[in-house]
Amino acid sequence: MKAVYCPYCGGRTKRNGRTPSGSQRWRCTACGASTTLRHDDTAARLEEFLGWLLSKDSQAAMPGGGRSFRRRTAEFWEVWPMPVPDGELHRVLYVDGIWVARELVVLICCSGERVVSWYMARSENSRARSALMAPIPAPEVVVTDGGSGFAKAVRETWPRTRVQRCTFHAFSQVKRYTTTRPKLQAGRELHLIARDLMGIEALHQAELWVERYLDWCGFWADFLEDRTVADGRRVYTHERLRRARSSLSSLVSAGTLFTYLDPALAKAGPLPSTNNMIEGGVNSQLRAVLRNHRGLTSIKRVKAVFWWCHAHSGDARTAREKLATMPTDADIDFLFSVYSASPSREDGGPEWGDRAVWEDLHRRDPYPFWLD
Repeated sequence: MKAVYCPYCGGRTKRNGRTPSGSQRWRCTACGASTTLRHDDTAARLEEFLGWLLSKDSQAAMPGGGRSFRRRTAEFWEVWPMPVPDGELHRVLYVDGIWVARELVVLICCSGERVVSWYMARSENSRARSALMAPIPAPEVVVTDGGSGFAKAVRETWPRTRVQRCTFHAFSQVKRYTTTRPKLQAGRELHLIARDLMGIEALHQAELWVERYLDWCGFWADFLEDRTVADGRRVYTHERLRRARSSLSSLVSAGTLFTYLDPALAKAGPLPSTNNMIEGGVNSQLRAVLRNHRGLTSIKRVKAVFWWCHAHSGDARTAREKLATMPTDADIDFLFSVYSASPSREDGGPEWGDRAVWEDLHRRDPYPFWLD
């Protein structure tokens, strides 16, 4: 056994009997102080907890039928693993969200190597997205599948960052309206045009694609204006085709479809045209975790996502250092009781009481207390 040193003067100690509980007592040969040696197993218990959470194992398969495991790891369900901004500058970042409950979404930002930040919110609106992106230095390019409020959040938080709309999601949105086997000739042509988005590799191909799409819009313009009478009112006959056209037209107007082909940006290396990095490397993994541990409450589902993100964030601190800086449920309840009654910050920033950490998991109010 390694030598035991006095916690008061640093001198060597010797065995000095046992305490009433049976623990070995040590007495310092220099100052005479008595102490006991306590083994810190926090790191081992945290590793055991994450080993179970990130695997397919059930608690029933753990030693003791799971009861001993739950007792040893119960404290980690009280913790909120929060991201630690490190100020690292990334060339490309991917932003997406995963829904864990009906009104709970975890927004995630990752690079090609690790998870950079995460944020829980009630919906994917501009305020929640801005809260996710604000602590992160603005990248050159951000890849996204769209979503409400994203354009506004980028303008306010990362005004100089270029946006790349995931071309696969752009095609999928059109396919949602046309289906994979459109019956109308206009639908078949639009489906083929949207599908060709994923095969564009040069700027001149992108220009030809835009011309092809605009020609389609001009040729079928009168056809898409046809109206019929339904339930006593006039409606567009081909409403689904109009929505498919609108989804592509907005992206062409915004200029976010072919950011990855911009010569000025591509000088430093190729850029991604899709957000497959976060879909396959993060979201699919998180869905597997939630699927493997079905039956978790909403709070634990969110914390499971948080723990996964933290485990893949590259945080090199020790387990004790991490847990010392992570808020617990009691901390959040206390902070809400303090800040919810105080005035809002002058700069309009979010307070603890504004965050979904407390509001969405503890209140039963179906109406939001702020609107975009």
